[in-house]
Amino acid sequence: QSEFQHFAVQKNFVMEEEGLSKIPNLQIARLKFLCAMPEYDLKRKCQAKERLMRNIEEANMAPFYQEICTEMKWEFDTTLLNKMKAFNETEMRRLSDALEDAERNRGESEVRDVMLEKAEYLSKIGDKEGSLVALRQTYDKTMALGQKMDIIFHIIRIGFFYLDHDLIKRNIQKAESLLDEGGDWDRRNRLKVYRGLYAMAIRDFKTTATSFLDTISTFTSYELMDYKQFVTYTVVASIISLERVDLKNKVVNGSEILEVLHEIPKIKKFLNSLYYCNYDLFFVALGDVEQILKFDRYAHPHYRFYVNEMKIRAYKQLLQSYKSLTLQYMANAFGVSNEYIDKELSRLIAAGRLNCKINKVMGFVETNRPDSKNRQYQAVVKHGDALLNRMQKLSRIINV
Repeated sequence: QSEFQHFAVQKNFVMEEEGLSKIPNLQIARLKFLCAMPEYDLKRKCQAKERLMRNIEEANMAPFYQEICTEMKWEFDTTLLNKMKAFNETEMRRLSDALEDAERNRGESEVRDVMLEKAEYLSKIGDKEGSLVALRQTYDKTMALGQKMDIIFHIIRIGFFYLDHDLIKRNIQKAESLLDEGGDWDRRNRLKVYRGLYAMAIRDFKTTATSFLDTISTFTSYELMDYKQFVTYTVVASIISLERVDLKNKVVNGSEILEVLHEIPKIKKFLNSLYYCNYDLFFVALGDVEQILKFDRYAHPHYRFYVNEMKIRAYKQLLQSYKSLTLQYMANAFGVSNEYIDKELSRLIAAGRLNCKINKVMGFVETNRPDSKNRQYQAVVKHGDALLNRMQKLSRIINV
């Protein structure tokens, strides 16, 4: 076990060295999110604010500090703000002088390097608009495809920092078109991670699972998250979107995931309890995962949806093994009361999410899974009717 853990830590350290620069620092965006959460534990919120302010001061993030104080209605520390502003102005003068010197005395490559340094500094201090303008100007000066891709990745990270979905989506599409021109293997894998993280933010768990599982053995995108967080997202997205066989082969028995899973016991319990049908443990684990997703800035908008879908998945998994079973048996299996399971099933049956019916007199649940051939027949009839209607409309237009 200790050799296994040592190997995993050593592997992560080596791979982290290969990542892009952590600019902007997405941990700062995470701390800001936690400070803004009304439900977050007060003591932890105070600790998050302390760490946030420490990061802001260390990086002299004057623009971001002004933005966050206005947004969160915090009182400005004028002395701190003036000190950070003065440092920013000094650094910007240095970079402007260096750029002027490069334009007069050096080549195009040196000019581009200084432009990139300036863009990265603006991004680092939280000047969103200034950094985007500077990055686009640097992009126009860049000839190498790999360097262009790295600038696009930086713009996407700014999108992640501010959760600007339009900025992220447009630049992922731009990165994909650049890769069509012939990107290298490392950047192709990196783009999959960026695409998967964006998919998590827009509730496309299938894309997240596919993208992350494709890169689980070659992950180097430490500028976005650490490997433990990456495995957490991979497992969470896979459980809700993969078929049981794929879940076993790619996740439950996945060697790269198993290397890290012992470090995240709540996620391990969540995965194994569902797969091995320990439904009472699963409900407890689902409560833990709900809290993890609730306080995750990418998953937060979707945590209620996720919990509901996972309940449905567990109910279906149990019901498909039986033609009928008692409400008491289901309640015992999930470790809940009769009333709770009755209410849950009634709600989901009424919404058309479960193929079963409750016999209240006898106190049991009967499954009525639709026959697959009958379902296919109904689908053909439905599509056939739609096609005939379209043909009739088309013939009327032609006749006219």
